[in-house]
Amino acid sequence: MGTPLDYGHKNYNHYGAYLKKKYDGQRVYKIIADAGFTCPNRDGSKGYGGCTYCNVDSFTPELSRKLPTIREQIEQGMERAFKNYRAEKFIIYFQPNTNTYAPTHYLKMLYDEALSINTDSIVGLSVGTRPDCIDFEKLALLESYSDRFDVDLEMGMESIYDETLLKINRGCSHQEFVNAVQLAQNTKVDICVHTIFGFPWETHEMMLRYADEINRFPQIKFVKLHHLHIVKGSIMGTKYSRDPFKVFTIDEYTDFIAEFIPLLRPDIVLQRLFGLADLDLLIAPNWGMKKSQIQSYIDKRLEEKGIVQGSNYQPASSLLV
Repeated sequence: MGTPLDYGHKNYNHYGAYLKKKYDGQRVYKIIADAGFTCPNRDGSKGYGGCTYCNVDSFTPELSRKLPTIREQIEQGMERAFKNYRAEKFIIYFQPNTNTYAPTHYLKMLYDEALSINTDSIVGLSVGTRPDCIDFEKLALLESYSDRFDVDLEMGMESIYDETLLKINRGCSHQEFVNAVQLAQNTKVDICVHTIFGFPWETHEMMLRYADEINRFPQIKFVKLHHLHIVKGSIMGTKYSRDPFKVFTIDEYTDFIAEFIPLLRPDIVLQRLFGLADLDLLIAPNWGMKKSQIQSYIDKRLEEKGIVQGSNYQPASSLLV
């Protein structure tokens, strides 16, 4: 399906305002494309079972999961977005699993097909992947589209701590993330970083240090902040059902975000402040609100606290991992 992108003034550099300014007020909508990829720690290349928190269906809308072809997904996604949200322009978003985990010629075929559908209405290509599935050849392919579209590469950093990455069966180290970000230096491909807050063994102070690591890479343009949510069908979900552990309440998470956002560079665009799985898959935390209600609640609390992105940013700070 896709995701509506919100508008309005906020004291952080949020995606809706960024898009509204960039595209002269036109309504921009992300259309999710599921190309049927897998991951190297699912298919045995690096491991089996995937990341312990992951059930790929938890971040793919049900309507997208039922459509068999890229063309059908995009055409129907555009139709719904136009009908329900009066969308005018679209970003094609290859989201589920690892969308650079294939030979470059095959990736080109998929991206070309997706971008050829109603081309006049498409303004961007967004590709979600893992840092260990990026190389010069694939970056060159993505950059080849940048003369016609805005291109961003979304990578899961998740945590900056190798101990955490090992515990969640991530299958790659933080240094591999650093290497991938550095590969994109001086290219026209924008980097979007995905983080997860709330692994029970990481302290409050450990999580705040993510900001220092993000800040030190000028090529990081976008960030998606997520709290850990436990979903059915995941290894972590099974463990949580047997032995529940502490997860964020909405107030605790909002208080944390209120500390984190001022630490971020003011130029970074925040695409998300939280994540939310479909309720039929979500185990915890269930905050009892719809996505729009959570967004409004967090924004209101941030406004009440007078939170301003970058107000505590220290340019000289860096983090060695």
